[in-house]
Amino acid sequence: MSFTYLTDSFAVSPQITVDELRSLQDQGFVGVVCNRPDNEEPGLPSADDIKAACDALGLAFAHIPMRGPIYNDNDIQALRDMMAKGKTFAYCRSGNRSSILWQAAQK
Repeated sequence: MSFTYLTDSFAVSPQITVDELRSLQDQGFVGVVCNRPDNEEPGLPSADDIKAACDALGLAFAHIPMRGPIYNDNDIQALRDMMAKGKTFAYCRSGNRSSILWQAAQK
């Protein structure tokens, strides 16, 4: 799995699978954020699938779907709340939307 750290405690990547969550946990992540709307592309795990796997591992999970670079104040606050829990991993199709929302949460 390839991902990019934006800070020591926040990283982004393209779509992940359920099987990759254990590796994230082993690397110290405590929370996972999905910035993809469900059914954006066929054959990808749903946010519910990722959430169920996170729950089983004791990882926090937030689904903050973004269509393009569009977000609102609630999205920013939801990301801030997740980041307050500790080391956070966010994903979308390419990692770009997750990076955009992270940038907004820094203000």
